[in-house]
Amino acid sequence: MERALELAALGCNTTQPNPRVGCVVARDERIIGEGWHQRAGEPHAEVFALRVAGAAARGATAYVTLEPCNHHGRTPPCSEALIAAGIARVVYSNGDPNPRVDGSGAARLRAAGVRVETGLLGERGAELNLGFFARMRRGRPWLRLKLAASLDGRTALANGESRWISSDSARADVHRFRAASAALLSTSATVIADDPRLDVRGIDVTPPRHPTRIVLDSHLRIRADAQLFATPGDVVLLAVESAVRATSHGERVHVQRLPADATGRVSLRAALEWMGAAGHNEIWTEAGATLAGALLAEQWADEVVLYLAPKFLGPDARPLAQLPALARLADAQAYRVHDLRQIGPDVRIMLRSGG
Repeated sequence: MERALELAALGCNTTQPNPRVGCVVARDERIIGEGWHQRAGEPHAEVFALRVAGAAARGATAYVTLEPCNHHGRTPPCSEALIAAGIARVVYSNGDPNPRVDGSGAARLRAAGVRVETGLLGERGAELNLGFFARMRRGRPWLRLKLAASLDGRTALANGESRWISSDSARADVHRFRAASAALLSTSATVIADDPRLDVRGIDVTPPRHPTRIVLDSHLRIRADAQLFATPGDVVLLAVESAVRATSHGERVHVQRLPADATGRVSLRAALEWMGAAGHNEIWTEAGATLAGALLAEQWADEVVLYLAPKFLGPDARPLAQLPALARLADAQAYRVHDLRQIGPDVRIMLRSGG
C-alpha cells in the first residue's frame, strides 16, 4: 500500500476532477503489476496494474488507494476488471464517497467471491484526496488560503509596496501548490492592483498545466488588457447576477453570474458551491486582506498556508487580513498546526481549523 500511495501521488497535477489513485498487484510478497490513474477519461489505476500483471493476476491481491468503482463513466467499472482478472483479494485505503460508488464497488467484489479489506493507511489515503472527498461529501472544494507576511503579520508597506516579502524559495513553493490545484482563486481588486499572471512557472511540471483562474469580479471591473488574459489557461470571472456589461476577453474567458451577498458582492457561499458543481477539487487562494479576512471570518478556509519572512515592517504596514474586532480572546478561532517547515529563509506554517 505504501507503493500504491506513491503511485497515486504521481497524479497530483493531472487527475482533476477525478481522485488520485494508485494500485499494486502482488503475489507472495512480490509486486507483479502496478499503475496509477493519470488523467480523467483515461484508464484507472487498477486497469494499468492488471495490464502489467497479465495472467499472473489470477489469485493475487490488489492493493488500491481508493475503493474500486462500480459504474460506467468514461471508462468501464474497475470492480469488473478485477473480477475478470481473477483477483482473489482486494485491499483499499478509503471508501469512495462518490454517490455512484460509495460501497457498491466493495459489494460487487464480495458478491463475486473476492475477499475485501479496507482501512490500510487510510489517513494517508484521505490526505491525498482531501479535495475530492470534500467535494463529494459537502458539495464544495477544499480551499487553501495562501498568505505571506513579515514576522509582525504585515503584508505590504503603507504605500502598497509588497514585492517581495517572501523569498524565491517560498515563491517556488507557491507555484508547486498552484500546479497541484484545480483552480486559483483571486479578486478583481488584486488583479487591478498587481496585474498578476496567476499561472504556473519556474518549476518543472510534467505535463505542463495551467489551473483555471477564478476571479471574484462582482461588477466586471477587470480591463481586457490584464496579464491574466494573456497567459495560458482558462479564466472564469464570477460576477453578480445584475452585472450586464459585455466582455470581450476571448474564448478562454467565461463569465459566471451568481447571487450577491448583503454587501452587493458575489456570495462566497454561492461561489464555492459553483466551484464544487464545476468539478474543482482543490482551490488555491491568493488575494488581499479583504477576501482573506472574509474567508477566515466565515470559516470557508479549510487550510491556511502562511509564509513568514524573517523581517519586520512596522505598525503602519498593511495587515494580513481584515477581521472583525473581538470582545474576548476566547472568541478567537483556534487552529492546529498541520505542518511546519523552513522554506529557504522563510518559515511555512500550514494551519487547519479545530485547534
